[in-house]
Amino acid sequence: MTSVAATRRRQALTNFWTDFRRHRAGVAGMVVLLVAVVLALVAPLFIDEGVTSVIDAPGEKFQAPGLDFPFGTDESGRSILLMIWWGSRASLLIGFLAALLSIVIGMVIGIAAGHFGGWVGGALMRVTDWFLVLPSLVTALVLAAILGGSTFTIIMAIGVTTWPSTARLIRAQTFAVEARPYIERSKALGGGHWHITTRHVLPNVAPLLLASTTLEVASAIVTESTLAFLGASANKTSWGTMLRGSYDYGAANEGAWWYIILPGLAILVVVMAFTLVGRALEAVLNPRLRRAA
Repeated sequence: MTSVAATRRRQALTNFWTDFRRHRAGVAGMVVLLVAVVLALVAPLFIDEGVTSVIDAPGEKFQAPGLDFPFGTDESGRSILLMIWWGSRASLLIGFLAALLSIVIGMVIGIAAGHFGGWVGGALMRVTDWFLVLPSLVTALVLAAILGGSTFTIIMAIGVTTWPSTARLIRAQTFAVEARPYIERSKALGGGHWHITTRHVLPNVAPLLLASTTLEVASAIVTESTLAFLGASANKTSWGTMLRGSYDYGAANEGAWWYIILPGLAILVVVMAFTLVGRALEAVLNPRLRRAA
């Protein structure tokens, strides 16, 4: 029995990869993401936090891109290339963890609202609607300002303000799953709430969560960059804090276009890669989109 289940899993993964490879944009986005994640992980092996030091900066103020500094320098003479590389660690970490927190909250509330229904589901949806009408960026900015600018508080501020859309999506999918006959059979055989939600509902909404997670990470990276630009910094070098620095020190007035464009381009490329992967996953895992394709 175990070998049959393992064979089915391998066949499902093979079919998934075969379908995913047909989406060239998704494959390209995955390659970009793998490169970005690997570079962020190996960064401490080649450089350290000293690249962000304003005391031991090796270059001149706003030095144009050249052989010594391919991406130029900032107002303190620090290498933009090395700062983007080092800053990728904070941006990707906050993006991943904030998206994970958002997905977990949305998943729990969405499944609970769809499974229990009644006054429990109604109350959960009213809370969701209340968070949904709040401007998430403003709310996250206020929370970050109140709780402080640490990495943890930035992750919390983003995570607790971006889950409502996921909750509504998962609730709708839970309704669809619980309308299937095998759920009724499971209840008739004595299956409890925990058994039904973890053994039947969660596996069926997991593909939707996977596609939603990639899109949430992209949104979280943009939100972190926006919060850092607005001053709710995590006190660590990230792509958002670099953009804030370029604004504070008048890079535009000094003609230091590289200080403005290159960190923004890093955000754009990674966010676009996550979006392409998310759209490809959605097309592969969503039966309606797959039939349409």
